[in-house]
Order: sequence, then structure tokens, then C-alpha cells
Amino acid sequence: MTSPSHGGGRAFESPRAHRFSSFFNGINSKIAFSPFDKKLSTHAKVSEFASTGEGAIAISDLALSSHRHPPFSKAPVEKDKQTLSNLALSFTSGELTNYVERRNIGLAHKSRDWVIRAAHNFWCVTHGVISCQTLERFLTTTLTKYKSYWSHGKQLAFAKAFLKYLTKIKLDNRYYAFELFLDRPKTLKERKRVTSRIITKEDIENILTRIRKSEHDGYISHERALRYIAFVIFGAYTGQRSLSTISRLTARQLRNALESEKLVLCVKSSQDKIRMEHYVPLHPRVIDALRPLLDEKTDDEPMFAYNSFNMWIKRQKIPLSRVASHFVLGDLRKFTEQYGNVLQWDHSNRAYILTHGVSGVEWAHYRHPLPEYVYDVYVKYWNNVCFVLSD
Repeated sequence: MTSPSHGGGRAFESPRAHRFSSFFNGINSKIAFSPFDKKLSTHAKVSEFASTGEGAIAISDLALSSHRHPPFSKAPVEKDKQTLSNLALSFTSGELTNYVERRNIGLAHKSRDWVIRAAHNFWCVTHGVISCQTLERFLTTTLTKYKSYWSHGKQLAFAKAFLKYLTKIKLDNRYYAFELFLDRPKTLKERKRVTSRIITKEDIENILTRIRKSEHDGYISHERALRYIAFVIFGAYTGQRSLSTISRLTARQLRNALESEKLVLCVKSSQDKIRMEHYVPLHPRVIDALRPLLDEKTDDEPMFAYNSFNMWIKRQKIPLSRVASHFVLGDLRKFTEQYGNVLQWDHSNRAYILTHGVSGVEWAHYRHPLPEYVYDVYVKYWNNVCFVLSD
């Protein structure tokens, strides 16, 4: 008996090889593998039922062609594609209201006002329809209604954020695709090397003089004049933000500062725009201006009359010496920054007290100024600064 061959004709020599050979031979005998020419002959027999007229195709020819080409060679008919230009999606006023409520959580009053204003404008233009036409109309309305570049940004940023919100709650990515219609036109912005708003020491003295004159002429009381002067003195010497910080300081915080070894005020994170707790040194002139006010205030009472003084300043329209404009409360912080350059104020000490430019890695992970050193460096530069009131 001849042994089965393996590979190129070499005979299987082991009993195990004989067993595997018998196994595969049994499988081959049970499976009917028909050769390719047998398949063609089968198709040829069927071809006699096909038409033999002009232009007829034999079934055998069809069988041959089926092996040369895939069965779905015919391209499907392409339907009309849906684009953003012919698409319109909807949203309800309730969805817009819910988004505004969620976004306003934890924001300051001024920021909440902008969000509500942007939501109102967005609804008045779109009326609950998201399409290229409504969003282009919203873009045009925003650019026409507001002249400030930053106002444009606030309105359009709200609209883009709302589209992203709709995308998530509706599980529909088509909403956010419309944000490309909210891009501002690419215009060449004017580059400014320095701010055009200059606040000098003479401007601060002019404000103090105007307050004294209003008291002398009987337009404001002596108590109100003391509160206004304290606001100006504190803002000019410390550079704190008028609305975010000065308006939120309490009498207890000032009392604690006057009782400390170094005359340093601790500003809480909730009282700072960038949520940074920091120490603020108190100049001797600031202490002189604050002491008369502390006697009449309780611990939890606001130290400064922000609203009253802000309205008075707006009505007075006190002109600035170097700019064709009038004084606003934000100019107190600008003075501190600009006059610090005149004094060559230490940059690190200035950045920490003003909480301006403190977003780098060195501030987040390495620097933590102690109150006594903050005070000593500050006094080194500001101790001799004094405002003189003219008659």
C-alpha cells in the first residue's frame, strides 16, 4: 500500500500523519467541488431557454460577465443633499430661558445683565428658528446696534454658546454647524501700543477739589463729602476695582486691617473680579480718610457708598486734563497703574496688589507674598505720594 504524499511528494512517515491524511480525504469525498468549466456547462444548458433573437445575450455570456464584475456595479441614484442653506431648526422660548438661568448662576449683576440682553436680542431676531437667514440677520443687527467691538463679541459669543447648548440637549450636531454664520467680518483692527486714556495726579486732585467745592456750595452734606473723598483716596492709592472690590468691602474688614501689625487689608476671593484673595496695603492718607467713617458703621455694613458716588460723578462730568473725556470711577485704577510707572513701582508687588497679570505659572505654583512684605515694598514707593487740594 502506497503511503499518502505530503507537500512536494514526500510520503507521510508517522502514524499521526496517516490519521490526518485519512481525515482530510474523507472530508474531500463528502464535499462536491465542481470545477469552473462544469459551472459554465450548467449555465450553457439553461441558455436554451433564453431568447435567440437580435440583440439577445446568452445566459452563458451573462455568467461569464458576472465573474468579471461585481453584482452591484450600477451606481445608486443620488438624492438631493441637505445643506445649511435649506435647513431650518427650531427651539422654544423655554429652552432659551433655561439656558439663561443656568448661565447666570454665580455671575455678577453686570454680567447677568449682558446675558439677559443678548438672549432678548437673539429671540427677537430668530423667533425660535435657527437657519442661515435668521443668524445672518442676527449678525447684521448686532453689528449695527452696537458700536463697540467688545459688545459685538458678547452678543455673538452668547449665540454660539446657545447653539452648542442646543446641540447637547437635543443630541443633534446640526445646531452647532450654524455657528459659522455668526463669524464677524475680517477687518483690520487698529493696533494700539498704549491706552489713549491718561489719568494724572492733577486729575485726582481736581476730583477732590470738586467734592470740597460742592460741599462748600451746599450741594452735598459734610458727611457725604467725607464718604466721597474716602472713596477717591482709597481707589487712587490701592488701585482696586470700583465695582468688583471697593463696593463689597465691609467695615469689619477695615477695622481688622487697622488692628493688624502691618496696615494691610485682606480682600476675599469673592470680592475680586478674578477670584484671587490678596492683601492690600493701606497708605497713611487712606487711614486718615477712613477713620471718621468707621465710627458710624456696623461691622457688616458696606464701607463705601458706591452707588451714590457713581451717580454723582456721572452728573458732574468732570473733565480730564489730558483726554477729551470726563472722569469715571474706573479711572482711579488707571491712575494707580500709570502713576506706578512714574514711581518705578516694583512689577511683582504691583501685579499682586492690583491682581492684574497674575495668570502665569509662577503665580499659580510658586509665588505667595506675605502681608508684611507686601506692605514694606508698597510703602517704599508710595509713602511720599500726597494729593494737594487747590482753593
